[in-house]
Order: sequence, then structure tokens, then C-alpha cells
Amino acid sequence: MAKRPSISVHNKSDKPDNIVIKQNHLIEKCLEIEQQLPSFMKDFSIYLKNGVALSTRLAYLSDILFFCKYLINETDITTASQVTDITVEDFNKITAKNINRFIGDYCSRYTVKDDTSIKIMENDNRALGRKKSSLSVLFKFLYRDEIVKNNITDGFNPIRLPKPQPDAIKRLEIDEVAIMLDIVSSGEHFTEGEKKYWEKTKLRDKAILVLFVTYGLRLSELEQLNISSFNFNRGEFRIYRKRGKEVVMPINKTCETVIKDYIENERSASSILDDEHKDALFLSLQNKRMTTRAIRNLVKKYTSIVLGTSRENGYSPHKLRATAATSLIQQGFSIYDVQNLLDHDNVTTTQLYAAHKKNVKREIVKNFEWIDD
Repeated sequence: MAKRPSISVHNKSDKPDNIVIKQNHLIEKCLEIEQQLPSFMKDFSIYLKNGVALSTRLAYLSDILFFCKYLINETDITTASQVTDITVEDFNKITAKNINRFIGDYCSRYTVKDDTSIKIMENDNRALGRKKSSLSVLFKFLYRDEIVKNNITDGFNPIRLPKPQPDAIKRLEIDEVAIMLDIVSSGEHFTEGEKKYWEKTKLRDKAILVLFVTYGLRLSELEQLNISSFNFNRGEFRIYRKRGKEVVMPINKTCETVIKDYIENERSASSILDDEHKDALFLSLQNKRMTTRAIRNLVKKYTSIVLGTSRENGYSPHKLRATAATSLIQQGFSIYDVQNLLDHDNVTTTQLYAAHKKNVKREIVKNFEWIDD
């Protein structure tokens, strides 16, 4: 097998090289899918490139390629044998009823077969809603550019998404966070085999967990952190949010202490690392930047001990994001300040984490009567 060519970056932007490389990987995936789509979707690809976030672009293109394969394999709308052969005339035959059947019937459960196995794929309403959104954007664009004759999107069936319930939000309580941080410091509850690994990574693990529960960082935001992201003299560090937003975050004493402790006493010296990983903040035992999968497994491991459950049922990094939100609100910070810190697009998302405050107020008033019955 041919050796994959090394990637070098000629970077004149403010973004770190690792983020540029990661974005390039996503762009390559997008281009690979675009080459498989019909030629009349070329302008749609350009529209996505300039109009939506890179991750959204990839998700939309993946859904549309999946739909085109469905047209070939499961319908008589087209006689094409491969996706690139699907024509504009074929797309003009598609009705809202076809889309509703695709989303509501086919996508809810289907099978993927190969020579050795059959995989059952089942989607909930949230996943179906994403596919509907992808096709809505496509067909609205094709209608706007007069590629298809009718705007069929008005006939798409609604997909009801469950309303988030505050009591159902999974998070650690403040006392459970304290227990988790004690465990990462002491190694308690680990097997002898696990303790050998923990001894080599405990400072790294503690820094990761503290950053998650302090700032409510997204997994990708933490994975991308570099040593050069931090300016301890200024007491700040830089992260890159969704849609490439660069944000400067202040460092509190706890975070500064655990990060410096890890860098100075546990992290391998940059001089012995491959160029690709010299600046990475969090390293694996193989001296490579930790992957999102490794970080997720780390979080699941520690939270599972706190929760008294299996490793598989431990909490994901996103649950630590919820933990940070609820903890900050419990400490009395405004939901608007928490919204800003966590980068919620809509304050209603943050309000979900504040719902328990209403219960506290209710209990206070209930038990503070001026006039007895």
C-alpha cells in the first residue's frame, strides 16, 4: 500500500496548524462526496461552501449522497446505475410524497449489508430531522436556481422533536465533581492494571477534567488545544468555536495550576516529539495528540466511577458541558453570562440548565409563610 504523503502547512492565518490540517481533512471529505454527485448540483456545492459551517456542509453532502443512492436502489424514479448519472429530469419527478416516504419509512430503519455482516441502522427523530433539513436546503436551492420546476418542500411532513426536559439533562452534581477530581488525584477505585496507566497520566487527566467542568468546552475545542494556545502572563487562552470563531478565555488559578503541573511534570518534552505533535497540549502515551475518541473514553472512565456504573455508561464530555452550565448557575451567575461562556446560540438552551432555580424559589416561598392557616 502506498505511503500517505506528509502534509505541510503554509499558514498565514491566525489559526494553529493543527486546526488548519483538521479543516483540510473535512474539506477533502466534502470534495470526495461532491465528485460523486450529479453535475447539476455543482452550484449547490458552492452555495454550501460559502453559506454553512464546514461540519454542516459535510453532513448535508453525506445525507444527499445517501438520498441519491436510495433513488437508484429503492425507487423507479431514475434508471441511472450510479449517482453521477442521475439527471435533472429525474429530480423533477420527485414529489414531497417521495421525500416523506424516504425519511419517514426508509430512513427510520434500514440495513447495510456486506459480504460478512448485516448492520441494522435505526434513526430517531433528531437524526431524521437532520436528513429532512439537508433535503429541504437542497430542493429550495434547486427551485431558486430554476433547476427544478416546483418547490416541494412545503409538502414535507413535520418531524416532532422531543422538547428538552430540565430534569432529564444528564450532568454531575457539584459534590460528584469533587469526588471525580479526588479520584483522578488519588487513583482510588482503579484496578492494579489501571493504576499503572493512571500513574503516567493523572496530571493530564486532571487538567482535562478541570477544563471541561470549568469552561464547558466542547470536545473538539479541548482536543485542538495547543501549548501555544495559552498565554499565562496575560492569564488567557484561545479556543476555536463552531464556524471558526476565535475566542479568548480567561484562566482562573485552578486551571493555570493543573495545566502548568501537567506541562512541567508529566508531559513529554516537545524536543522529542514529531513536528506534528510538538505543540499539542494533551498527548497520548504514544506521544501523539490525543484523539477525540481517547478523550471521550477518559471522561467516561472517571464519570462511571462516580456514578457507580460501567465504563460504557459513563458520561460523555458533553455531559460535563452540562455540568459546567448548571454549576455556574447554581453559583449565582446570570444565564446570559453562562450563555456567553458556553457559546450557546440561543439563551433558551442555557435556560434549561437554570430551570432548577425555579424549583428552589418555589421551595423557599412555600416554606416561608407569614400567615398560618
